[in-house]
Amino acid sequence: MSKTIKNLKQFSTANERFEGAHLLCPGCAHSMIVRELMNCTEDNLVLSTNTGCLEVSTAVYPYTSWDSSWIHIGFENAATAVAGAEAMYNAKKRKGTLPNPDAPVKFVAFGGDGSTYDIGFQWLSGAVERGHDFTYICLDNEVYANTGGQRSSSTPIGASTTTSPAGRVSYGEKKMKKDIVGIMGAHGAPYVAQVAPNKWKDMVKKLQKSLETEGPCFINAMSACTTEWKFDPKDTISVSDVAVDSLVFPLYEIIDGKELNITYRPKNILPVRDYLGIQGRFKHLFKPENQHVIEQWQKDVDARWEYLQRREEARV
Repeated sequence: MSKTIKNLKQFSTANERFEGAHLLCPGCAHSMIVRELMNCTEDNLVLSTNTGCLEVSTAVYPYTSWDSSWIHIGFENAATAVAGAEAMYNAKKRKGTLPNPDAPVKFVAFGGDGSTYDIGFQWLSGAVERGHDFTYICLDNEVYANTGGQRSSSTPIGASTTTSPAGRVSYGEKKMKKDIVGIMGAHGAPYVAQVAPNKWKDMVKKLQKSLETEGPCFINAMSACTTEWKFDPKDTISVSDVAVDSLVFPLYEIIDGKELNITYRPKNILPVRDYLGIQGRFKHLFKPENQHVIEQWQKDVDARWEYLQRREEARV
């Protein structure tokens, strides 16, 4: 790794590059993830953020929380914007027109799950296929949180949202969450990983690895949403702990689309119902007529964990 990557001790005492006093909800995990990305390196950063919770809460004119070069782009185009910036940088470097050509620069895009899994997926897929040298971070709160709490293809089965409401005729979302990490791994991206802010050392190491890997990298970051998941803002990390320890959100990495490494194995695996029970968006699943959804959740999580372990052992 380059000298500009900080070790964990340096990281813990680093100057802030993501300023406070933004308008994100109390307890929002977005700020934890962004802060750790920006503080884990001394390299110059060119950042792209599409419209969403992060953008509208951190750049309220004339103020900004971004102590770095930052681009706001449309809902679906974070990958396009940062890929364009990276291409321009390389062109100017070839022409010898950069003012400081030896200064290391990293290109990073942030998008929510709606803009990543859904309306911006083709732009992300294209940027990865073209091989741009950038890191894309999906802030995955499993819902279109900025525009009214609508379901996305990241929304898990049984969740109640404004467009998949639970009630007398429905138990909420009917479809399973899309496997975006597997999809990006199948692109052959050199580095793909899933992270969670409660396991911050694991997350920082993966973020640093993605920044130092040449080519397009993808990070799916669980970002617990106090508003739409319906839990107390003080419990963000506790909810994240249960998500990871129940294996609902396993932590792993995929290298070059082939090598899969599980990076965290809970000592005591919690039942999925513990995860569902601490969020208001799933409270209706505990009614007798909806117990089958919880049972299906557990079967799916168990099957997914078995698959990840088999793939790690096979290294294919």
